[in-house]
Amino acid sequence: MRIAALTAGFAFFAGCALAQTPGIQEIMTRVAEGQSRSLEARRAFVYDQEELLRMERGGKLLREERLNYTVTPSKGSAHKELIRCEGKYEFHGKFVPYSQPGYQYKDLDLDGEFLKEFEESTGESKARDGISRDYFPLTAVEQAKYNFHLEGTETVRGRTVYRVRFEPKPRSGHHLDVDFAGDDDDATWKGVALIDAVEYQPVSVTTDLAAKVPLAVKVLLGTDIKGFGFSISYERFDDGVWFPVSFGGEFEIRGLFLYKRTISISLVNRNFRRADVNSTVAFSSIE
Repeated sequence: MRIAALTAGFAFFAGCALAQTPGIQEIMTRVAEGQSRSLEARRAFVYDQEELLRMERGGKLLREERLNYTVTPSKGSAHKELIRCEGKYEFHGKFVPYSQPGYQYKDLDLDGEFLKEFEESTGESKARDGISRDYFPLTAVEQAKYNFHLEGTETVRGRTVYRVRFEPKPRSGHHLDVDFAGDDDDATWKGVALIDAVEYQPVSVTTDLAAKVPLAVKVLLGTDIKGFGFSISYERFDDGVWFPVSFGGEFEIRGLFLYKRTISISLVNRNFRRADVNSTVAFSSIE
């Protein structure tokens, strides 16, 4: 009798716990609302952004850019002021330095073109985080293009999070259209988001390209992309105030048979402080 009572008690509390977990639609609605509130709260802060872009071929470094910015969020956007650019490219076995982002040292400089695309994706005028809004579909507008599935809960840095998987909604005529600057209106990504169960803010999002390069393109044009995707991590700095603190990805691209590169991007946000010129308070993350 006692064992039966205990079993019934555990079942009751487990049922209560499950009943308290909202459905995926409610979770994502709260996430969209939380994104709006958090983006508004971020306007009170200024921070530094460090960006590293690298291009390799067969393990050999061909090009590298290190960029430093001061980022000032504003209503609907983020203003990025370039503080320093340290770049170099390989030329006849030696590295040649430069100080202009996306510098192109010849008329047909595909490496420079790619780097320029990535710099635009992290400097988009409408990217309130300083990162293209299309890379991580959590706002209400982007959510409409995706299906979301709740896979369960887990603990990250002492906080309970929902594990949510997503992929584009099915549609006819879907094709691969990779736009590094994030200007495409289509759903491009599939992946997993970890959502804080209390404040409904993203803790991390990992994405992969949802569509594959058509076989005909691979064979006829010699073009392929492998491992294309990104990850972003957020930290909590105050009640309802979460900032992206790291963003990155690495993938291989081959174009027109001859061009082959391993491209990596790494971005770190740090030194958060209030935008009020009378304030010198700096913030560390709050777990």
